[in-house]
Amino acid sequence: MNSLVNKHILLGVTGGIAAYKSADLARRLRDAGAQVRVVMTRGATEFITPLTMQAVSGNPVHLHLLDPQAEAGMGHIALARWADAVLVAPASANFMAKLAHGLADDLLSTVCLACDAPIALAPAMNRQMWAHPATQANRHTLEARGVRLFGPGEGEQACGEVGLGRMTEPQHLVEMTAGLFEIGSLSGKQVMVTAGPTREALDAVRYISNRSSGKMGYAIAAAAVEAGATVTLVSGPVTASIVAGIPAHVSRIDVESAAQMYEAVMSRVSQCDIFIGAAAVADYRPQRVAASKIKKTHADINLALERTPDILASVAALRSTGQDAPFTVGFAAETDDLEAHAQAKRAAKALDMIAANWVGQPGTGFDSDENALTLFWEGGGMQLPQSSKEKLARQLIAIIAERVHVRN
Repeated sequence: MNSLVNKHILLGVTGGIAAYKSADLARRLRDAGAQVRVVMTRGATEFITPLTMQAVSGNPVHLHLLDPQAEAGMGHIALARWADAVLVAPASANFMAKLAHGLADDLLSTVCLACDAPIALAPAMNRQMWAHPATQANRHTLEARGVRLFGPGEGEQACGEVGLGRMTEPQHLVEMTAGLFEIGSLSGKQVMVTAGPTREALDAVRYISNRSSGKMGYAIAAAAVEAGATVTLVSGPVTASIVAGIPAHVSRIDVESAAQMYEAVMSRVSQCDIFIGAAAVADYRPQRVAASKIKKTHADINLALERTPDILASVAALRSTGQDAPFTVGFAAETDDLEAHAQAKRAAKALDMIAANWVGQPGTGFDSDENALTLFWEGGGMQLPQSSKEKLARQLIAIIAERVHVRN
């Protein structure tokens, strides 16, 4: 169930007796590592209280479309952007009809229309309602639009009848929700990702480094695993909390300096199909490293620096030597002229793709849990708007998978 760790699951609850199972479902989603927020329709509150769902989800429950407490009254947009997946359980016949016909007269239906994340429904209703031609027509319409239907199951219903219409059991729904993130677009591929900063020693206790947290690179490694790839992660120094979020079967190689990262990458990259250089590798290092701590004896001190090996350019250059170079993706963290600098870096290093982002701005880039990316490749590109780094990583991996197939 690693694919649910740190995922943002928006749980929608509609009116129906099966709503009593939603509390258990929320708890099980959290046990699997997901962050859960709950949206309830008015009908749902007749079967289970918002206080119960707040207690089991660990977050306030959202009820109203026009909520003055929400930022700028746009709560549905904020929730839609937050969600990595939307799971409506139970999904009533009425809700399925509204979603199939594009109605948006409450918070849950509006969030679903505003959301670009995967949407799954767990239908729950009387067997005759499920079998009705109108419900079946709505079902086919939703499935044709990419909405996943988890169930319904068959068995005894609250009305005493027996047949199709029971909500799928919570544990099975958790497993099916995890499957939304196991997309298989990179099945059979070997992917190498670099992440985090490097540290370039000055003396026995000091070093030159940067503010990279490693969050983006680790999120990319996790997303590549979800896509079915075998992943090697070459990581600079990051905190234990960042390391804890990576799937256990990622092969992680810990390094400290740019030279160590270069050696780790170049000794293994020939076995890779895709290389994603998300690490913030130091461009310069001290020419000489003092064997002991440099004492404070002068008003100023001059440091002579030299260039570090260019990992990204070296990987991309394998193609010019006749070797099989992986599909190579670089990152460009910029404080000005983002497109010009990113495109120049892509061209100079002969990269297949570059992902550029602003740094030094509040709410994105280094240290932040969110980011925004602008992608460039030969003859094209696209923007990925601000979102969580985990969500951006999955979007980036999906685009890389597409571009790899185009190149091949």
